[in-house]
Amino acid sequence: MIGFVGLGQMGAPMAGHLAEHGVIVYDVRPEAVQELVDKGARGARRLEDVAEADVVGLMVRDDAQVREVCAVLLPLLSPGSVIAIHSTVRAQTAVELAAEAEPYGVEVVDAPVSGSFMGAHQGDLAVMVGGSKEAFARCQEAFAPWSGLTVHMGPVGAGTHAKLARNLLHFVAFTAAGEAQRLAEAAGVSLRRLARVVRHSDGITGGPGSIMLRSETGPLAADDPLHDVFTHVLALGDKDLALARELAGELGVATPLAELAAELLPESLGVPRD
Repeated sequence: MIGFVGLGQMGAPMAGHLAEHGVIVYDVRPEAVQELVDKGARGARRLEDVAEADVVGLMVRDDAQVREVCAVLLPLLSPGSVIAIHSTVRAQTAVELAAEAEPYGVEVVDAPVSGSFMGAHQGDLAVMVGGSKEAFARCQEAFAPWSGLTVHMGPVGAGTHAKLARNLLHFVAFTAAGEAQRLAEAAGVSLRRLARVVRHSDGITGGPGSIMLRSETGPLAADDPLHDVFTHVLALGDKDLALARELAGELGVATPLAELAAELLPESLGVPRD
């Protein structure tokens, strides 16, 4: 049986995809539980009732709530059960809880997700799992109804490390989008039309993720298949960043991220300037 605790903006649609799979759900808000019961889930009146499950997903607010839920469930779960922490919390929280769970024969994995509420509703979230291979295998079936990609990132804590790196890219890119919009606005470009172009072209190329092809960072060897490709990318980036910075200077628009990108692009790509 699958259990799910936390039925907020992300948790409710995730648990909703499990409604036909015998899920038992709990939230401090009875109305949130009832909505899932109406879809076919089994409602838990008390958090303790969720301990009947052998895989329990947690999508609660923060570290403190994760610890509170685990304090209740760990002594009650059957040996061999797994608690999967989907909330984005400190990686050390999962590591510490995994150690606390060991005497009970229970495993804890950190399994944060990416894809926002849209992915949750579509059942197409990406899951980054940190934990033993055995725990990962036991979780996959429970994650399948609401996920489109499940990746074993390594030991406990690795899932959260991956999520934080992924979201660093996410929010730095949002900041860069703001900078690009300010430049476009100053130049008289329609921001809505520009947005259509960005979303369309990123849908084709994959956006920033399209260059995430290396197994490690650092300079690329001259005979690496990516060396010539990234050298070409660097040449294009140098040209286009120079043109954008020139336009920004003419319009009096500050572009600190463009300045930083111009400085760090070779290091980011792993190839030197000629």
